[in-house]
Amino acid sequence: PNHPKGGGIMAEEGIKAIFEPKSVLLVGATGIKERPGVMSPALFTAIISNMSSSYKGKTHVLDLSSRLSGAIKSLKDVPKKQDLVVLTPPPELALKHIRKLVDRGVKAIVIPAGGYKGEQLEQLVRATVRRGVRVLGPNAAMGVLNTANGLCTTFERGLMPRRGKVAFISQDGDLSAAMLDWACFHGVGLSKFASLGDKVDVDEVSLLNYFAQDDDTGAICIYMEWIEEGRKFTEAIREAVKRKPVCILRGIGKGPERAEIFDAAIKQAGAIRARDIEELFDITTALALQPPMRGDRVAIMCNAEGPAMLAAGAIEREGLKLAMLSDDVKKAIKARYPGIDVTNPINMTTVAGEEHYEFILEKVLADPNVDGVMVINMLKSYLLKPEDVEVVAKAAKKSKEKPIVDVAVGGEDHVLVREVLKDKEIPTYDLPEKAARALKALHRYGQVLGREKE
Repeated sequence: PNHPKGGGIMAEEGIKAIFEPKSVLLVGATGIKERPGVMSPALFTAIISNMSSSYKGKTHVLDLSSRLSGAIKSLKDVPKKQDLVVLTPPPELALKHIRKLVDRGVKAIVIPAGGYKGEQLEQLVRATVRRGVRVLGPNAAMGVLNTANGLCTTFERGLMPRRGKVAFISQDGDLSAAMLDWACFHGVGLSKFASLGDKVDVDEVSLLNYFAQDDDTGAICIYMEWIEEGRKFTEAIREAVKRKPVCILRGIGKGPERAEIFDAAIKQAGAIRARDIEELFDITTALALQPPMRGDRVAIMCNAEGPAMLAAGAIEREGLKLAMLSDDVKKAIKARYPGIDVTNPINMTTVAGEEHYEFILEKVLADPNVDGVMVINMLKSYLLKPEDVEVVAKAAKKSKEKPIVDVAVGGEDHVLVREVLKDKEIPTYDLPEKAARALKALHRYGQVLGREKE
């Protein structure tokens, strides 16, 4: 149990220290020359800037070049028992000091710097992993993020997403920078993020196990290109999905496994495959915020017929069904709003406002013939106002058992509705096709949970 790779208390504490440290030591060398493939002094100072602006815990800075104003100049002056060390110097300089750092009682080390080769990697493992210290990296270029405590060990500026429930694991540093930028731009809420790098210790399995237990995380998404230990990976997925959904986007990769074999293995384990970056975040957001869909019957509510017809087509293409509303629900809606067509999709017409959405959505959610709902709201040339859409979240809170996704077609309208719903745990999309894919993922996860109970 004392060996990190074997699990146990020390291993769990080490992973926790990577994301939830009470104190962080940033180690760099401002006086070194820039070299391709290693961390430059400018990137070290960028990490310092990010941490000082967002991290809520205690930060210490050690400059091994003794040049940085306000930084600790000597290792002997570093307070003992730091939870996390972010180690940015090039390999030869880092390895000169790493045993002394471990001797001072650190629990975990994140190494954004690359350039470790052969014997240097062995030396790194002997000095850290084999002495019970967890290591993320080396070459974990984008580091780690935790939106709850402001931890931001990446060197990129302005890439702290808003707080949310999606944990993101990435094998590739370059692509993960673009993906984080995409998440920030589109308002995707993340709980935590980790760039894996060369994986001398912490890997996908380690993080799946941690995120599966993490209260701030509702769903896990992974970008990957290869996997070394397929059986351990699929077993970790199988255990994680008992608690929360796992979604995977895979590049062609360097591994020998063929795509169809990989797909079959992760599907059997219970993971959901995404086709591109946009879908990865679209469906994982829905999985994190909404309950699983236990059946395949979807009701569509709208104030505009055109988008509803597109939605109906998308629902069928995703292998789902349009729900047949019960007679009781039809009668209740017709009694209150005689002019509304109560077939599915339910067209509430251009006059629909807050009351229409609230009353009809509550009735539809209570219908035993309905497993999930897509709500469509058009703003331009309609009476509906952005703030009216808050009733969608109110109805969802009362229901809790059936998923709801919201669609505001277009650009500006989508942004307005997304702002209203961003903290209400209702996933919002700009196209009905995206919402249909999200419902499909929620149905798939419902099937996974049903299989686990059998």
